[in-house]
Amino acid sequence: MPTASQNILNADVEIRGNLKCSGDVFFDGRLDGDLTTDGALELGENATVRGNLTALTVVARGKITGNISARERLEVKARTEVTGDLRGAKLVVDDGVVFQGKADIAPTKAPAPGAASMPKPPDAYKAMESGKPAIR
Repeated sequence: MPTASQNILNADVEIRGNLKCSGDVFFDGRLDGDLTTDGALELGENATVRGNLTALTVVARGKITGNISARERLEVKARTEVTGDLRGAKLVVDDGVVFQGKADIAPTKAPAPGAASMPKPPDAYKAMESGKPAIR
């Protein structure tokens, strides 16, 4: 059975432009552009990214200026600096992270907003809404 490809870009790599991969990516260099992959993305401690990151799962380290989107899981490790928005199904943030932006975390199995959390009004309240007095 074939395994997913793994792309390794170490600290001596500097890329200007967008990068798109189909397998897992380990990136520890400098990127001035967007990085998109269908697999997992892991950033090393030396990574410096000025662009958006999109992957199935993301483990972020280093310094990121841009939005991060993970379809399944997003982990932001200690001593990471993120300036941008986070989006994913699950989010894990270690102590010592510097984060400026907003987070939109929506697990796929979560109920629709307001569906389960809104209590049903009591019968007396329903009667007042319809203009009829409550009968007890």
